[in-house]
Amino acid sequence: MKDRNRWLLLLGLILLAGLVYALRPILMPFLVGALFAYLGNPLVHRLMRFGWSRTAAVTVTFSSLCLVGISAMVLLLPRLWEQLVYLESRIPSVLRWMNRHGIPWLENKLHVNIDRLDMDLITQWMTAFWRGADASTSELLTSIAQSGMHIAATLGLIGLIPVVTFYLLLDWDELLRKIRDMLPRRLEPRLVELVEECDSVLAAFLRGQLLVMVSLGMIYGLGLQLVGLKLAIVIGLVAGLASIIPYFGFSLGIVTATIVALFQFGLFLKPVLLVWAVFGIGQIMESWVLQPYLVGDRIGLPPVGVIFAIMAGGQLFGFFGMLLALPVAAIIVVLLRHVHAGYLDSHWYHGGEPRRDA
Repeated sequence: MKDRNRWLLLLGLILLAGLVYALRPILMPFLVGALFAYLGNPLVHRLMRFGWSRTAAVTVTFSSLCLVGISAMVLLLPRLWEQLVYLESRIPSVLRWMNRHGIPWLENKLHVNIDRLDMDLITQWMTAFWRGADASTSELLTSIAQSGMHIAATLGLIGLIPVVTFYLLLDWDELLRKIRDMLPRRLEPRLVELVEECDSVLAAFLRGQLLVMVSLGMIYGLGLQLVGLKLAIVIGLVAGLASIIPYFGFSLGIVTATIVALFQFGLFLKPVLLVWAVFGIGQIMESWVLQPYLVGDRIGLPPVGVIFAIMAGGQLFGFFGMLLALPVAAIIVVLLRHVHAGYLDSHWYHGGEPRRDA
């Protein structure tokens, strides 16, 4: 009977995976809405502890999420676009500097011969790239113009995200209660324990690590803006996002910002020291405040494991695989921890005699 139940469970999981795969074109708003609802549910619980009704708490939480998203786009996108245009205009002068000064300096210090950058080839490549981008954009716009139903469906799916988020926030606790009531009574305590542990890990990552990344991006961006760096927001954004890998965001940001400062201000020590001070403050804040209070040690992945998970996710599923790699890896770590504990209690480990001690 137990074997039969296991096979039925496996068959159910396979059928569920097939159904999800078949419905993948329409799942995007529901997955994104579920993510936002998961992130916002703790705030709903906090408001309800002060005597708010579920509807009022959800309304305030949902409005706050929308306000934060709209404010971020209005404040950041114009500045970000301006700095990206400036970066594009500076690329030719940077390449010329590398040919005239950078490569000769490297040759002198390393005692090697380095080929000069072919400006004509790079210019032709960039021209071809932009032409290809323009052609792709034109084809995309033509396709959209020829398929009004497709663009309407896409906009409809995007428009569903706030609707799904609101109603999932409203019914989140009720959905969890119904799912829990459907679990087999004998397995419920064990399954609930596993889910709560996975929830703790996911909360540490999705809420904690995302807050750490946003905070570091703001610290780096605002600090470099005060220094006067023209690419402050771009560097701060990249360094904040890259901080998902321990020490990678800091290393990438400080090297890039130092190079940009040298090109912008010349060979002066003060701007470079100010850049280093900004990243030093960010690293201190991350190590002593952000990581301990927002994330802690709940994820349980060492730095090498983080790097491997992100690379494996990108290799298997592309960009979205990289985004989902750490949450999935963290859940797998929780499950493997329990599998390991079960193995240590099994007759396989003890040579036929189960372990009796705790």
